[in-house]
Amino acid sequence: MRHVLYAAMTALLLAPAATALHAQTAGTTTTIGVSVVEMNDVVNGWSVQRQLLGQPVYNDKDEKIGKIEDIILNKERSASYGIVSTGGFLGLGAHDVAIPAKQLQMKNERLMLPSASKETLRAMPTFEYARK
Repeated sequence: MRHVLYAAMTALLLAPAATALHAQTAGTTTTIGVSVVEMNDVVNGWSVQRQLLGQPVYNDKDEKIGKIEDIILNKERSASYGIVSTGGFLGLGAHDVAIPAKQLQMKNERLMLPSASKETLRAMPTFEYARK
């Protein structure tokens, strides 16, 4: 079933690629979208929303200590921090903290934050987005 879904999605996404879109600015032409070759990377790529956001975070004692709420990118577009939420119910009373991405590890299909606990996360400063 998964292969059929990928095939259907590929066919759907490749249809517009046959009629490439071009953006023109004074003397230049820029192709918008992905090529047929790039589409393979897109279809087989890793999705932050599907495979990371909302996923539980465990410590090295296999205790669930929180979940990933957001990923913060730096100017180079690399993941620099994971926003981990602990406590609360349906988003109420939750305590969000920023964890450097290099401290988060993927082991046995689980996101791990070694040596952490709910208490250590609650003791950290609360993460809040900057107001614009």
